[in-house]
Amino acid sequence: MVSSRRSPTKVDQSVTASSRELIFERPWTAAGIWAATLGGWLVLLWGATNMDSPAAQLAMPTGEWSTANWFAVFVMWAVMMAAMMLPSAAPMAMCFSALNRRRGDGARTFFFVAAYLALWGAFSGAATAAQWALQSAGWISPMIVSMSPVFSAALLLIAGVFQFSPIKLACLRACRSPLGFLMNDWSDGLLGAWRMGMRHGLYCIGCCWGLMALLFVGGAMNLLWVVALAALVAIEKLAPKGELVARLLGVVMIGAGVVSWTRPLLA
Repeated sequence: MVSSRRSPTKVDQSVTASSRELIFERPWTAAGIWAATLGGWLVLLWGATNMDSPAAQLAMPTGEWSTANWFAVFVMWAVMMAAMMLPSAAPMAMCFSALNRRRGDGARTFFFVAAYLALWGAFSGAATAAQWALQSAGWISPMIVSMSPVFSAALLLIAGVFQFSPIKLACLRACRSPLGFLMNDWSDGLLGAWRMGMRHGLYCIGCCWGLMALLFVGGAMNLLWVVALAALVAIEKLAPKGELVARLLGVVMIGAGVVSWTRPLLA
């Protein structure tokens, strides 16, 4: 299995089709993505409405973390990242699937999406370790809600400033342009599809890590907060003038950070 990094010699017309046309052309790919997304949100909804269940309690450790706690918290983060990120990644995956279908490489789509989710799985592992460290320091509660106005302010300010950074804007442009990504980062073969999924995942994490960090502010167990952040990610990536939206979000986050920082001083 040899992988070569090169652009497709012919741009398939379906790559530039609308999202609706791509769904009709690749219904099984669309169904798989949205089924996984729906499944993830249903698991999150179940956890948010059944917090007294043994499984949910494992994901909200109050004392020393056991191996079961570590596993449950990681699964919670991994399911949450998949549910939040798959909708905004769907246009990229659909374009990739449509192009591979015409090239006779349908299996590559599975490797692309699997690599994308694997990278977010690694991010979930880092988030799990961060939760343990922050909870041990007393900065967040077992519900993963910030207990420190200074910590909340710091996260809001860091995430807000990052919205204006060249790294954020470059990663956002890559995420907003499926055709540009596919033409510039194309690799043949199954291994090439895996590498492309990893690269797209890196762009996605580079674009969204600041917003994901705000889960520690409003609470990763707060389903409304999770939905709001997922919606903001989708708006940045998919809506017209997404880069302008990102900057406006940066202004709002910086303002919220300043308020959170100064409120204890004024009390």
